[in-house]
Amino acid sequence: MTTHPVSPNTVLANALHHAEDVLTPRILATPPERIVLVVGTQINGAPHIGTSLVQSLAFAMAARLRDRFGIPTEVLFSALDNAPYELTTDLVSGHRYQRAYAQALGHGTLTDLVNALYQPLFTALSRCLGIPHRIETYSQQQASEHFRRTWLRLLPRLDAARWWLAPSTGTPHLRVPCPHPDCGWAEKHAERTRVHLTDREIAEVAAVCLHHGPYQATITPTAGSYLDLATLYRNAVKELFLSNPHGTLHVMVKGGDWVFGSHLVDEALQAVGLTLAQLPARLFCPQVVTDTGAKLSKSLIREGRVPLPEGAANWMLDARQWPGTITEYAEQLLAMADTLLSDPRHFFRSYSATEIGRMMSEPATRSVPAP
Repeated sequence: MTTHPVSPNTVLANALHHAEDVLTPRILATPPERIVLVVGTQINGAPHIGTSLVQSLAFAMAARLRDRFGIPTEVLFSALDNAPYELTTDLVSGHRYQRAYAQALGHGTLTDLVNALYQPLFTALSRCLGIPHRIETYSQQQASEHFRRTWLRLLPRLDAARWWLAPSTGTPHLRVPCPHPDCGWAEKHAERTRVHLTDREIAEVAAVCLHHGPYQATITPTAGSYLDLATLYRNAVKELFLSNPHGTLHVMVKGGDWVFGSHLVDEALQAVGLTLAQLPARLFCPQVVTDTGAKLSKSLIREGRVPLPEGAANWMLDARQWPGTITEYAEQLLAMADTLLSDPRHFFRSYSATEIGRMMSEPATRSVPAP
């Protein structure tokens, strides 16, 4: 059996009997017909242990909610293919430019990437727990009529929320990649990007390309240019269109590092008219940290700016290096999820990479809930 960690008490943990109790008020206030746990990840390489941990906890929590409340649950994976693939600086203006994975790789290559890096683990987790799942890329999401209509409805009220979504500048970043064939570059911080409504359902965007100079783009509910929003802006739009549930409760499942950013998103949503009861439900999962207390960062380690923590293994930065099958990896993750969910003290806290490695290396003996 897995040796349980020794976890301190906290205000939140002391108020709960089970970790899922944190969602009980939302479920009882308006009992949903189904629950969808939404977990998003930037598609910028192979997943590391922090990503795998949050994803497995989303499935494990879905199973606990289904068994406890008798409500159908599923997991929705948002593959954020608008993550930067290339970055450069315009030598004339000094502005930073980026080309995202979606523009650099194209739909077919991205689909293959998601299927290779993420689909096998989701399939294994789904089979272990009987929880269905769906995968949606950001490209698909931003092209949907619902997302675009929500963004267009938000534009006239954006002034009320802009300082929450961009506290340093007051200008939430909107990137519309250059439409020139084989280009796709966009100003990272959108300094010269301007947008205005010409009609209730038509927005015109003016921007400047790194290679092709000024260009215009049109965005409508059903057509038009690629709509790339900065992180807080994107989350506000996504959670705004999920706030009208039609019988579905959406739960945003995030790593613990999102606690601070979600405060800004919630304030932005309230600024444009949502009530507290309409804000999305959230579940913040344990964060994997180094011995300094900083979030375990594969990019900083690969860039040589920080070392791999003592006691951590290479597979923690690249799940493909796990010394076993993907099914064994899923079972080990779910065994650890059982441990973390066995007591709120174990769930609402952070873990060092060394401690995660210890729990992942022990026999994967999972508890089975009683009928």
